This record gives sequence, C-alpha cells and structure tokens, in this order.
Amino acid sequence: MSNEFAPEIRPTVAFAARLASSPAFKDLFRDGMGLVEETATYLDGSGRLESKALDRSAALAYATESMRLTTRLMQLASWLLLQRAVNEGELTQEQAAQEKSKVRLSSVGAATPDATLVDLPEALRELIGKAMRLQERVMHMDKLLYSGAEPAAPNPRNMVAGQIDRLAAAFGMKR
Repeated sequence: MSNEFAPEIRPTVAFAARLASSPAFKDLFRDGMGLVEETATYLDGSGRLESKALDRSAALAYATESMRLTTRLMQLASWLLLQRAVNEGELTQEQAAQEKSKVRLSSVGAATPDATLVDLPEALRELIGKAMRLQERVMHMDKLLYSGAEPAAPNPRNMVAGQIDRLAAAFGMKR
C-alpha cells in the first residue's frame, strides 16, 4: 500500500561532479586556454614592440605586469588542466585536490593599481583585465568543486532529519 503523501525519495545529485563536466566548465576551459594563447601571441609580437617604445619607468611597469600576467595565467591554466584530467578520468577528484594545493589561485596577485596601468599599452591593460575576470571565475568554480559541500543522501526512514542535517551543513553547524 503506497502513501500518497509520502515524499518521493530520489538519490541526490553530485553537484560538483555535474558542474565539472558541464558546458560551463567547458566554456571556462576554452576561455582560459584561449586567453593564454592570446597573451602569448601579444607578448611575443606586438607587445614586444610596444614595450620598446615606453619610457624607462613605464618599461619597468610593463615588465613587472607582463610577468604577473604570465604567472597568473599559468596558475589558472594549471587548475583548468587538473580539472580537465578529472573530467576525463585521468585523475580522481582526491588526486586533483592534492595536486591543486600546488596551484595558487588567490595569491597570484591583487589587481594592479590604476596609477601603474595608465602608462601601459592598452592591449596589455585589456589582457590584465581579462585575466583578472578569468581568475574570479576559476576561483568561484574551485570553491564550488572543492568546498566539500556535497549534500548528504537523505535518510529514507526520516526525511525531516535528513533536511535538518542538510540545513546544518549549509550553515556550517554540527548536529
């Protein structure tokens, strides 16, 4: 005899796993790797020419900012490649989490002060802005994937207790 008022019990969806293999990740990966390529092309081509036309202090700022940009993009690319390896079954999420400890997403550097950016070529300023936005996107996805906030499977015998456990976990409380 079925109870028409009993809630349907469904397995929980592993949000992080679904997100990692979603079109959102694929877009992020494509954007990140595209930005790495765009930056390399600029720094090896027209950026090199533009930097030679700068005065001494602006040339120093250019060198500093191009190095910071390159470092930021390499850290972001490392994270993206690790996550892609998980998606393709080459690494487990746990292995990636261990390797990810070598990737510095938040300590790559803060935003460059506007006073420094003023004297830099516009193309470099645009690349720095794109890299900062990419860093924000990657950090957001990293937080979703590695925060350990997967919901627990509900207990079919006590749905209320399962919901209370999920609320407690969402607010960082122990029950």
